Amino acid sequence: MARDVRQDASGRTALTPRTVVAGALALADAEGLGAVTIRRLAKRLGVTPMALYWHFGSKDELLEGMAAGIFEEIDLSTDASATWQEQLRALLGSMLDVLRAHPSTAVLLSTRTVSSEGSLRATEVLLDVLGRAGFSPAEATQVARHAVSAVTSLVSGEPGVVAREEPEGMLEARRRARLFLESLPPERYPRLVEAAMPLSEGVAPDAYFAFGLDLLLAGIEAMAARGR
Repeated sequence: MARDVRQDASGRTALTPRTVVAGALALADAEGLGAVTIRRLAKRLGVTPMALYWHFGSKDELLEGMAAGIFEEIDLSTDASATWQEQLRALLGSMLDVLRAHPSTAVLLSTRTVSSEGSLRATEVLLDVLGRAGFSPAEATQVARHAVSAVTSLVSGEPGVVAREEPEGMLEARRRARLFLESLPPERYPRLVEAAMPLSEGVAPDAYFAFGLDLLLAGIEAMAARGR
């Protein structure tokens, strides 16, 4: 999100809706969405809570502003020479990248109705791509809703198999989980036994998100083909 930074006569950074939203997103990125309150944000920005109320009358308005700010970061450009599948992948891929940068606030995109210019434009582009795929307006609306919900859930969920820099204790826990699965009665749980390793080992974040996006796009493409 581009920052609208101005300075007053004393040289201090003057607040604008953009700088307030940028500060709120930074606070959420650092401490989680639950940490975003008018008082906490005012302290972070070095102003009084009343100064923020000039721009956002409540926390609810601030959260809507944060959602609008996220929409502004999504790349909505489309390659006219690309297929609708490629355009949809690029659009949802950009959304996924933006949300991965703001994982704590990803849930705002699927839980709030945002009427900012950025959100309206994003919805327009998404519906246009889906319309050219052959979906009716009603179908495109349903697909768009589920697509946004799926992408946000992919980021805001807690996938237990995603490996980051894990402490030694976590690696030991994964080893014990693998041994437990391997020890199950194969006649009763044959699939769990054969999948003991992938179920217990870590998965690189990039691979996890890429697979999730592939799965979502494959489903949409299959529905489009079925409609034709």
